[in-house]
Amino acid sequence: MEYKKVKKIDTTGFTASISFDRRLAPYDIAGSIAHCKMLVKCKIIPKSEGEKILKGLKEIKEEIIKEKFRFLSKDEDIHMAIERRLIEKIGEAGGRLHTARSRNDQISLDTRMYLRDEIVRISGLIKNLQHSIVKLCERNMEVIMPGFTHLQHAQPVLFSHHLMAYFFMLKRDRERFEDCLKRVNVLPLGAGALAGTSFSIDREFIARQLGFSSVSENSIDTVSDRDFVIEFLSAGAILIMHLSRLAEELVIWSSPEFSFIEMDEDFCTGSSIMPQKKNPDVAELIRGKTGRIYGNLQSVLTVMKGLPLSYNRDMQEDKERLFDTVDTLKNLLEVLSPLMSSLKLNSERMLSAAKEGYLNATDAADYLVRKGVPFRKAHQILREIVLYSMNRGKRIEELNVKELRAFSPLFSEDFFSVINIRRCVESRKSQGGTAPERVKNQIRKSKIKNRKLRNNNETF
Repeated sequence: MEYKKVKKIDTTGFTASISFDRRLAPYDIAGSIAHCKMLVKCKIIPKSEGEKILKGLKEIKEEIIKEKFRFLSKDEDIHMAIERRLIEKIGEAGGRLHTARSRNDQISLDTRMYLRDEIVRISGLIKNLQHSIVKLCERNMEVIMPGFTHLQHAQPVLFSHHLMAYFFMLKRDRERFEDCLKRVNVLPLGAGALAGTSFSIDREFIARQLGFSSVSENSIDTVSDRDFVIEFLSAGAILIMHLSRLAEELVIWSSPEFSFIEMDEDFCTGSSIMPQKKNPDVAELIRGKTGRIYGNLQSVLTVMKGLPLSYNRDMQEDKERLFDTVDTLKNLLEVLSPLMSSLKLNSERMLSAAKEGYLNATDAADYLVRKGVPFRKAHQILREIVLYSMNRGKRIEELNVKELRAFSPLFSEDFFSVINIRRCVESRKSQGGTAPERVKNQIRKSKIKNRKLRNNNETF
């Protein structure tokens, strides 16, 4: 049988990552500078060559900052691009920089340094959003709205109480990123390709140079680990779930059926055909982009699920997913904070809605409980009263004492002050409740916490 000669295929474009990992350049250079200093300190390379390498790296850094660095198609990744340029600048001495390291531990280093910075930035943006929420609450402290369960009217609450729920969701998000940072901030450099190195290196020295709090313990685990990426993506997915829930409520509340809020024109768009429309596009896009963040997490989990130890090229697929999640989260947080600050509330409509749907029924039942009726029996009595009122198109407070006493002789004139909507809100003084004093306490504690963080110069 005659075989045709197969044409050689250039797979460089397929395997290359330089198109997206070039954003790691500042971290690759910083890591290389620290590695070079360690090689000189441990007398693995001569001091004179180390000085050439450091000078060359600093010049390359300037080229990148000034956008004069030429990324070539033959540069497979950011590591090779910088090494190629270093050898161009200082000659053979540039080839000594890769002594006692591998691209496997090098990419882990770059990614960890990048993610370390981005976690701090995202945390700062979350904090800004929390600040916007608190300010909006303070401006509208007395506004009453219907609280919901199952998207059905449930009990009256303060708008500020409802909104502070998102503050505490975001608080947990910041705590998750803070905890994630502990596992990100572990030095991988020195693990080599997978088995470490035969050179007498000083990993602790590099850790101090680069600000890492600890050094990885197992070289095989080090180069095969993307848990820190997955953990960040997971924290990001939970964060955007919270942002999406908030965005959903903004969309609902701004609809004519609710008319609780009005968004600024800057965060809405008109219709191409219906001139009267004011569409909450920014909030809808926040809600919509949740899918891509979830997808990024699922993508990396799927990449990693079947990989044998240690490093596999599949792991290159984590970068674009990670970068996209970082960029998307920052964009959403940057736009959501001013959106929240710009909201205008229709407090009269919110109060009117709180008076609809028998939201004071629980307080009416509690009235009977305080007069000695078991709650389950009181609940049944009020259910009958609500049905009676609905059939007559009345609210509970529009019934008279005679009508009420047909259900229980315990009703008297003092009942009506108990079921007043504002009184219902003010009475819920249990810790974490919707009473104004409790909500003010939530806000006060949040401010004290943030003030302590600033005074201690803490990241979170």
